[in-house]
Amino acid sequence: MTKIVLSTLNARYPHASLGLRCLRANLGELRADSCLLEFVVGQKTEEMAERILALSPRVLGLGVYIWNVEESTRLVAQLKRLAPQLWIVLGGPEVSHEVDQQRICALADYVVTGWGDISFARLLRDLLAGRPPANRIVVGEQPPLAALALPYAEYTEEDIAKRYIYVEASRGCPFKCEFCLSALDRSAWAFPLAAFLDELATLWARGAREFKFVDRTFNLKIDASLAIIEFFLQRIAATPDDLPYVHFELIPDHLPERLKQAIARFPKGTLQFEIGIQTFDPEVQARIARRQDNAKAETNLRWLKAHSQAHLHVDLIAGLPGENVTTFGQGFDRLVGLAPHEIQFGILKRLRGAPIARHTEAYDLRFNPEPPYNILATADIDFPSMQRLSRFARYWELLANSGRYARSLQLLLAGQPFQHFAEFGDWLYRHTAQTHAFAHERMVHLVYDYLTVARGLPAAEVATALIADYRGCGGRSRLAFEATDSSLPPPRDTGKRSATPSRQIRHLDARNAS
Repeated sequence: MTKIVLSTLNARYPHASLGLRCLRANLGELRADSCLLEFVVGQKTEEMAERILALSPRVLGLGVYIWNVEESTRLVAQLKRLAPQLWIVLGGPEVSHEVDQQRICALADYVVTGWGDISFARLLRDLLAGRPPANRIVVGEQPPLAALALPYAEYTEEDIAKRYIYVEASRGCPFKCEFCLSALDRSAWAFPLAAFLDELATLWARGAREFKFVDRTFNLKIDASLAIIEFFLQRIAATPDDLPYVHFELIPDHLPERLKQAIARFPKGTLQFEIGIQTFDPEVQARIARRQDNAKAETNLRWLKAHSQAHLHVDLIAGLPGENVTTFGQGFDRLVGLAPHEIQFGILKRLRGAPIARHTEAYDLRFNPEPPYNILATADIDFPSMQRLSRFARYWELLANSGRYARSLQLLLAGQPFQHFAEFGDWLYRHTAQTHAFAHERMVHLVYDYLTVARGLPAAEVATALIADYRGCGGRSRLAFEATDSSLPPPRDTGKRSATPSRQIRHLDARNAS
């Protein structure tokens, strides 16, 4: 019998939960009586419940996040119906605030808010000793980071072979951007650097090569940043045929010369920076307590693009209080001009506990009451316009961030990137009523139709760009607008589908073949 099961629903299989591993590493004498059991969003609730109950646990610790709260609620409800004797303890950012407003918290036995490393273990000892606390809400204790056991030994060989290895050199954030839960932190705290580097060395020796740092502000303390960067550079130099992939979140306006020199030494394909711009509007920045020197941020982005081989993933947020479509579009065009590899176009969400909620009345912020709590309308952006922006974000992900349309995208964006791509998004939605399930070949033909018919661009120019993009991404069928090449398979039929379900067609074909 396993007394304690630590579980969560990850967004995707490669996203191993660092939080669960931190909890297990700090269970002390109870660790031997515990196990990790991770699921993926979309799995059937009954199957998850069956796997948990098959271990006959006395306690289930469940990590709850914005992306899994709905499915986690169903899982908890089902487990309490099947095994009412099972103690269910919740933790995670989604249940650390507004606890009394959430059905999942009412269903569970206990909720640990905030830091759980020490407090969860203490609660387990009480429960297993037969002295359950009277208070269902346990406020997590924040210990010194040096007092915590590091979690990296909890990654299995399968994790190392098949999943991202999430690591943290620090916790917290000194900045107070109101859309982020880190605004509630008093500061940022670093783990002891020598011990952390020793753990990285052990992971490397075990074969780990994909590292994602979850630090909010990796380049806050440059000495520590350089020590970590040098760790990877030394191994790149020693094993140039066995390169890592390392992901950091970077403050955009803090890039001193000695950090630049180290960044420039990384070879192509080994380094990614996620860089939060969020908004270029100084009034909006001040309103949401975001300190950012836009000129320095632009200068640093230009330097990174010109002098490093890092992959640049830059974030913007639509729907911030006081920002309208026009000013957001201006910021978007400004960022496109800096040519990062990806622009993550996000829609504002009201994370539980985040201070952004204080602007709700003044700026008529109307958030979706259900996860993911996305903004539906503001005083400056009405609901139809917000829907238009949401579709823009989805289509941008499909075309720009996919990397499939590098040449064609230049034709789509030329001159006025935000306006032209928004017009394309309007056209695409009118003609398809879809935001998902676009086959690659079909999208190529749609882009061709839009650029040649709606925009009136020369067919030969458009065809040349799209063919190069399609072939460059492995497309092998003959496109409808390159009918002269008879050596290629004909284009797939993207017209009206058969009324007979494809499964039945396959059965009929198999019967006829026999």
